[in-house]
Amino acid sequence: MTERSVKHASFVIERTYDALPARVFAAFADPAIKRRWFAEGEGWEIEEFNADFRVGGSERSRFRFRGGELIRNDTIYQDIVPDQRIIITYSMMIGDNRISASLTTMEFKPADSGTRLVFTEQGAFLDGYDDPAGREHGTGALLDNLGAMLKRESARA
Repeated sequence: MTERSVKHASFVIERTYDALPARVFAAFADPAIKRRWFAEGEGWEIEEFNADFRVGGSERSRFRFRGGELIRNDTIYQDIVPDQRIIITYSMMIGDNRISASLTTMEFKPADSGTRLVFTEQGAFLDGYDDPAGREHGTGALLDNLGAMLKRESARA
């Protein structure tokens, strides 16, 4: 039998965007917009991305990086307060291995003429397949993708 382990960890990432809270919130709420910054990117092959953005609804994504193993992300929306807060639970798998289960809160706070996003994740990282530092780094990169997308869209407006 394989030895099992769980590493519990929490992290908080803050970003400030030059967009109003309603605009930043919409980038999480609208599946077409979220797919652009969350799932698409060089080297990523998206097999599935869909979301039912409502309390009790789910988000499901299936993707590979450069033809590698299938990565799965299954999310349930636990709480939604428009333009203010989203709380989700999600689990991730690589191939047949569940690598983590997390509770995540995103808070959208007015800041000057933009938004301060406070992203808090509490995770259980399983059997050495994933680790908190890697997840925090990856999440930070995704939030940077969001910022770049918001900046491009605002330059076009």
